[in-house]
Amino acid sequence: MTRNAVSPRCLCAGTDFVKVFSYDAPPEGEVRFQFCASRQYHREILRCEECGHFVSVHEMDASGLYSGDYVRSNYGDDGIRCAFERIISLDPAQSDNAGRVERIIRFTAEHLPASMVTDGPPCVLDVGSGLCVFLHRMKAAGWSCTAVDPDIRAVDHARDTVGVTAVFGDFMRVEGLGPFDAVTFNKVLEHVPDPVAMLAKASAHLKPGGFVYIEVPDGEAAVIDGPGREEFFIDHWHVFSVASLALLVAQAGFAVRVLERLREPSGKYTLRAFMVPSVSALASWSGKVEVV
Repeated sequence: MTRNAVSPRCLCAGTDFVKVFSYDAPPEGEVRFQFCASRQYHREILRCEECGHFVSVHEMDASGLYSGDYVRSNYGDDGIRCAFERIISLDPAQSDNAGRVERIIRFTAEHLPASMVTDGPPCVLDVGSGLCVFLHRMKAAGWSCTAVDPDIRAVDHARDTVGVTAVFGDFMRVEGLGPFDAVTFNKVLEHVPDPVAMLAKASAHLKPGGFVYIEVPDGEAAVIDGPGREEFFIDHWHVFSVASLALLVAQAGFAVRVLERLREPSGKYTLRAFMVPSVSALASWSGKVEVV
């Protein structure tokens, strides 16, 4: 690895980076988004020497990616339902989503007493719902589900196919979302330039005693396999280390309750965490932080 002159600011405020990978063309398997075709393709993956966080650096304009291009390039104009049906038909042992839902339900049973759920079934807000396979399974488990997504096709799919409440818009600007027992970010925070601000906003949408669940790509595990890993594809501004995920949580005003590293059935390297607002952490928690 060679040191790179470009020094973006890390979540830890560090500015000392090392260049890990450099790309002059999209790696095999990376989706060809429209913004990539607008100018010469070049980008770099840099790693912070302080906390191990990875950032993607390039000069291509991806600002409009999630308002239309992301869904269109991944699924085509009418492919959302096909992709949805393919994933929900997977054997649970081969499904990332099945394991995610099972883990959230288990955490809820352990850490969200039934006495706190006083107005019907537990409710969840999923930010960046996409194909909505997660809420499909949460709904089947008896939860009241709300999706929010910046692409109208994903919102229509969530409402019409999955049958959940769906809100169209940018989570950072949407108003009127009620309080929830859980707010979830499933492979979302790596897609935004400022994940701290997005995660911090979740606290305004939690009921007392509620929690936040996040999943992000694990760069420390993926980097060993080289530059072709999807964790480092162009739609990811950030790829996390255990340390940088803990920093993200703290800077957003939360306290970690569980932090886990896993290799999912799909092969993805993932970090996942459960957290509660730090202002209520001491009052509401009597156990120990779990790091797996």
